[in-house]
This record gives sequence, C-alpha cells and structure tokens, in this order.
Amino acid sequence: VQLQASGGGLVQAGGSLRLSCVAPERIFSAHAMAWYRQTPGKQRELVAAITSEGVPNYKDSVKGRFTISRDNAKNTAYLQMNSLKPEDTAVYYCALGGPGLVYSIHGTGVGTWGQGTQVTVSS
Repeated sequence: VQLQASGGGLVQAGGSLRLSCVAPERIFSAHAMAWYRQTPGKQRELVAAITSEGVPNYKDSVKGRFTISRDNAKNTAYLQMNSLKPEDTAVYYCALGGPGLVYSIHGTGVGTWGQGTQVTVSS
C-alpha cells in the first residue's frame, strides 16, 4: 500500500500550510488516517488523526491551529495548519490504519506510511 503525501514547504511564523495524503481508493474509506511528525533525534509523534467516520483527535499543542479532514470521494486526507510556529518544524508523515491509529502516540505498529514532507517554519 502506498500513500502519497505532499504540501510541505517553508513558511514564516503565523503562516499556513495544507498537507495532503492520497491513499488507494479501495481501502481509504474503511481506515483511519493520521499525521505524525518527527524531528532529528526524537520519536515520531502523533499530530492529528481522524477515524473512518470522521472523528478527529489532536495533539494538545496543535488544538485550535490544525485541522484534520478527509474526503472519501478523493481518497485524500488533509492537514490544514494555521498559525504555524517554529516548533512545528519537522518532517510530517501520513499514516493509514485501524481504529487504534487515532491514539497511537508514536505510530507503534503502523505499517502504512507515506513519504515524509518537510515543514519548516521560520521565526
């Protein structure tokens, strides 16, 4: 299974970016989707996740700034990131999985990942 992530880039603090993750049509609607991020020397951490029914879950530090969504017609998950801060700088990865994905803090057991996309927020 391949996930195609895109949308990273360089933005100033306070700016916005939207990440996209396209999954195979045949499995997308039945699975949860999530976004993780990782910085050098640190574990990958859950940023936001959404169940197959569209119920979101967020890391506390991004609540009110990031919004995860999914479009089953386009088999795509999105992460809208507003009011970006320098500490949001990381490589962001999308993931696909079962219901437990939405609470998997470090992505343990997740077998389906997209390629990373770099998000850099300058101060």
